[in-house]
Amino acid sequence: MPKAPGENPGRYATGSKDRLWIPRFWTGINVSGWFPLLIRNRCVVAPSRIATAFIISGFTFFNSLSWAVEQLLLGRKINRTEIRHDPIFIIGHWRSGTTLLHELMVLDERHTYPDTYACFAPNHFLVSGWWLRPALWILLPARRPTDNMTAGWSRPQEDEFALCNMGVPSPYLWMVFPNHPHPHQEYFELADVPPKDLARWKRKLLWFLKCVTLRQPKRIVLKSPPHTFRVRKLLKMFPDARFIHIVRNPYVLFPSTMKLWQRLSNDQGLQTPRHDGLDEYVFETLNRMYEVFWRDRELISPSRICEVRYEDLVADPLGQVRTVYERLGLGEFDNVLPALERYVADKKDYKTNRYEISPEIRAEITRRWGSYIAQYGYGLTE
Repeated sequence: MPKAPGENPGRYATGSKDRLWIPRFWTGINVSGWFPLLIRNRCVVAPSRIATAFIISGFTFFNSLSWAVEQLLLGRKINRTEIRHDPIFIIGHWRSGTTLLHELMVLDERHTYPDTYACFAPNHFLVSGWWLRPALWILLPARRPTDNMTAGWSRPQEDEFALCNMGVPSPYLWMVFPNHPHPHQEYFELADVPPKDLARWKRKLLWFLKCVTLRQPKRIVLKSPPHTFRVRKLLKMFPDARFIHIVRNPYVLFPSTMKLWQRLSNDQGLQTPRHDGLDEYVFETLNRMYEVFWRDRELISPSRICEVRYEDLVADPLGQVRTVYERLGLGEFDNVLPALERYVADKKDYKTNRYEISPEIRAEITRRWGSYIAQYGYGLTE
């Protein structure tokens, strides 16, 4: 695929030395998810990542055995667990502010969420969390390398990683072998996934959400950019779901997304990434995402969706979250206001990353993402 003119994608990356002791996203994966992935990619592992591959491979046996223990001890109880309130889905493109919005929404004690440990160890977090989470806390970086936001096992996390670790195909698995063609692209929208495999995807997601609910029987707040593609399928599973859709200046979104994928494929992969065609992938994925989202958005009742601009959220987080509560009917906002005020005060010195892009890349963003720019009112001077 051709590069966008006048720009080297690698300029957005932040290099890091491979540190074996830091858990990878895939350290929690089960045997049935990991070894078929290695076989499909012919075990083409970079010499510097062989030790990482062995470490993850060893953990898969622990994860599968622990899954069997959880099923034995809690399987019936999980099956009987009722999700009384359909989830709140935070959707939008990567790097559009979904993480910030997720952290704000889960401050409400009436809400629960999948935390990083649950997504890291979805096969057994209910039985292992009490002892393994404390043992692993020292291994996790204090900050996310992509944007310097606070990291930790108790922080809210994307449920897409839980699905990966449960052995479900996901587009995210391209990060393991970043120099190979991107796999499982049909699992974005799910429209072309065979019925049997789609039923499995739904079953695994529902099982994970029941586990989260069993731990805390409250309304779940989920954040995962791939869900932006899946509104149609999610509404069939959760007819009363709420959606919060966030957008961001595309002239920041593009370089930030490039940096995200470069950093994650470098830190999480078993190959030294070349980033071939990554810029084209970023351009095309946003267009695919919004072609599907704009089509299916009409399926959502107006009282079940609220749209937020990242720039407005940063400028007035309390006012924007209040608007979300009012439009979606989420209950008394004043109950969560003190927690929000404390969070905002704590983050007042946080600085977002700044990017310099060439005139050629700016022109390419304008050309390729013109529909997004027009739809959400972003101009060339923003």
